Amino acid sequence: MLSTLAIANYRSLRALNMPLGRLNLVTGANGSGKSNLYRALRLLAETAQGGVVNALAREGGLPSTLWAGPERFSRGMERGEVPIQGGPRQEPVALKLGFAGEDFGYAIDLGLPPPPASSFSLDPQIKCESIWNGPFLRQANLLVERRGAIVRVRDGRSWSVLSERVNGFDSIFTQIADLQRAPEVMLLRESIRGWRFYDHFRSDADAPARWPQIGTRTPVLSHDGHDLAAAWQTIRETGDARSLDAAVEDAFPGAAVAVEIRDGRFGLTFRQHGLLRPLSAAELSDGTLRYLLWIAALHTPRPPPLMVLNEPETSLHPDLLPALARLIAQAARHSQIWVVSHAARLVAALEATPDCHAIELEKELGQTRIVGQGMLDEPAWHWPTR
Repeated sequence: MLSTLAIANYRSLRALNMPLGRLNLVTGANGSGKSNLYRALRLLAETAQGGVVNALAREGGLPSTLWAGPERFSRGMERGEVPIQGGPRQEPVALKLGFAGEDFGYAIDLGLPPPPASSFSLDPQIKCESIWNGPFLRQANLLVERRGAIVRVRDGRSWSVLSERVNGFDSIFTQIADLQRAPEVMLLRESIRGWRFYDHFRSDADAPARWPQIGTRTPVLSHDGHDLAAAWQTIRETGDARSLDAAVEDAFPGAAVAVEIRDGRFGLTFRQHGLLRPLSAAELSDGTLRYLLWIAALHTPRPPPLMVLNEPETSLHPDLLPALARLIAQAARHSQIWVVSHAARLVAALEATPDCHAIELEKELGQTRIVGQGMLDEPAWHWPTR
């Protein structure tokens, strides 16, 4: 489980150190930085997939994603006594992402490549990476360190060089595969690759979840939900079928969901009290289909270490939100859950959950901050040095 998330100089997240719990609820007004926080977490996940540079390129490159305000605010700027203005840069350009967990912590520092300029001069370059053991980075608990092209690992009380030629646009997760000398790299990589992000399930008339699909065992529902029926049947056979039925009953009293299989194609049917025949997925309302997708995603027989749900209330009737909150709270027993939402009814229901860690964001002078978090409330954090 992650205990701390740290972000520096990413869009409105100029310097954010956030404590985390098992069930995290992120709220805030429009424009407060919820989407930026979600994107930053996805960027962290891309480090283990080898796509962090490409992900930044899709956002317009490093210059477009960096904090756009001054490097520092003077007291006069903070009080509104003088206009907001920049000055000569004192520190190098840097976008920093990191987290600490129950076992390992990780941080990455991305900057611009040094001259001479190449045709890819706007591609960010990974300046340093660190993996450590403990709640925050210290020299004593540092296990793996990458500075530029050199990666070294702790070897007892000394250090040994693992590689001197790592390229500047890929993280150590995609370039180091030494299970004997650097097991932390592979363990952390596989853990991050297990993170799951669900944001926009399709429920329109042409949504793949509405139509029968060739079925294979599906312990993890896809991001677009096209394999909903196969995932539902997989949960029935290898997961918690009773909990699956209870979730349907909780949201739609008297209803039942079944999987119909014809010539290897799996389709979902929905039987409701008062109807003479079951409805196919093609006949369901957007809200009903989307809720069934959430039931399948949160009942996965292969719970991930982290599951991130971005605005799960989309297309749902407000009366379904308390049931959704109960569904999320149940999933939090097996995975660390992160929910980004601005639906008042879902927020209220989740906040009533004993393990809910509520995080409200606000924006001040263009910076995203956590409401009520003072300097002494921030978790300890140290960035690696270049």
